Amino acid sequence: MYDVQKLTLAHIPQLQTLQQQVIDALPDKTMLQPLDESELRFILEGNGVMIGLFADEQLIAFRALLEPPIDDEHLGRDIGHANLDEVLYQEISNVHPDHRGQGLQQQMAQHIMQYVDTNKHKIVCATVMPFNIASLKDKFAQRMHVAALKLKYGGKLRYVFAKSLVEETAWEDEAIVVPMGETEAQQQLLRDGYFGVSMERRGDGWFVLYKKRTKHNFA
Repeated sequence: MYDVQKLTLAHIPQLQTLQQQVIDALPDKTMLQPLDESELRFILEGNGVMIGLFADEQLIAFRALLEPPIDDEHLGRDIGHANLDEVLYQEISNVHPDHRGQGLQQQMAQHIMQYVDTNKHKIVCATVMPFNIASLKDKFAQRMHVAALKLKYGGKLRYVFAKSLVEETAWEDEAIVVPMGETEAQQQLLRDGYFGVSMERRGDGWFVLYKKRTKHNFA
């Protein structure tokens, strides 16, 4: 049984420790874009919300939402959304290696989204590295979809996920299935008006399913 808490500035040392434990356990350290102390502080000082899961008073998982500054790297620009103030980010999500496989990312996602004011924020966005399977599954399970695939964070390839918080998205039945490693083919589909809506494993490979929307519910 885990204790869920809304985190404060006092939790920064524990957050930094947990982030490092997660990074140390990754076979590919580039899979995670950690938050430095100033970024953690920015969220916890009122520019978003962060929740943590505690086991025996030890922080074993956390998840963050961020009200991002309006800058050239804003994800709203990547998805072509006109009103950047309406965009909220799903920021970093970390689970201690000893507690993986228990669906904690999804539990935290359901809990933290209760803090969202949909009168203010209409779109939620996130970035995920291709082949970061756990994080990709997390985003698709929340019914987020791939709206862009491009270089972010100084040249790192990332899927840009998006989801309307105020309206359900409906998809056409026809799907185009593309190997996750075929970057250019996916980028062309995205330019042609398709969105990545799910993923599946076929043999030893991972594939992304792309569909078009039946209606246009956000820019």
